[in-house]
Parts: sequence; structure tokens; C-alpha cells
Amino acid sequence: MEKVAIQDSKTIQTRLVLPPDTNHLDTMFGGKVLAYIDEIAALTAMKHAKSAVVTASIDSVDFLSAAKVGDSLMLEAFVTYTGTSSMEVYVKVTARDLIKNEERLTTESFLTMVAVDQEGKPIAVPKVYPETEEEKRLYRTAPSRKENREKRAKIR
Repeated sequence: MEKVAIQDSKTIQTRLVLPPDTNHLDTMFGGKVLAYIDEIAALTAMKHAKSAVVTASIDSVDFLSAAKVGDSLMLEAFVTYTGTSSMEVYVKVTARDLIKNEERLTTESFLTMVAVDQEGKPIAVPKVYPETEEEKRLYRTAPSRKENREKRAKIR
């Protein structure tokens, strides 16, 4: 199976943070951000695998700062590493105050998605290769994250 550039799976979504998306502090609900992260990870993995996918795990979510009502929320995702049928997807969420033109990283997350056929059975996915410095760093560190996932699975 051929290798494809990590950049080929890159997906970007922009959303507006509205009052129904927020808590009593006018900051975005973490659960809403998680739903957006899962959605963009699925889109990214489907783009790479050219098939349906399922979420195997949300490996980590780090909430670094809050998004507020009126902020523009940019989600950026790409496949960082692949197994036989699984894909590690990195998602970065950035909030921008469009009036003040200020931007801040709000959330980083890694998910594992699995490509499946019409019967829901895992299918092979293409390998990836990194090009940018960020991609190279995430590709190089992916085996450590995989090892952590395997350790976590053993203690359930």
C-alpha cells in the first residue's frame, strides 16, 4: 500500500461560539468541544482512509484555555501515524477574538480512529509520511503515545 503525506489528511473547520454552547461563565462547554473534536477527527480519518471510520479512543484531551461567546473557534486535524487499520489523529483547537484580533490555543487532543468496511470490519489504511517540523515531531513521538494506550488498556 502506498504512503501518503500527512498534509493530505489535514482538515480545518471554523465555528462561532454562541450562547447555547456555553456555561454560566460564558465559556464553552468542554463536552461541546469534545463533540467537535470527535467530528473533525472522523472527517480527517475518512479523508485519509477513503472509508468509513469509528472512534476507538480519545487518548488525551488537554483544555489549555477557554473559548468565550463571540470567539471564532478553529479546529485543525490531521493523521499523525497509522497502524494496519488504525490512525492516530491530532486535533488542535484555537479560539480567536475577532474584534481584538487575539488568538489562543484552547485544546489539544489525540484520538485513535479505525477504518472499517460496510460490515464494520477493520480494513487496511495507507501509511503516512511527515513533511513539516510539527508533523515530524508528532510522527516521531507517536510510538510513545501508542505504548501509553497499550499500557492503559492493560489496567482496565
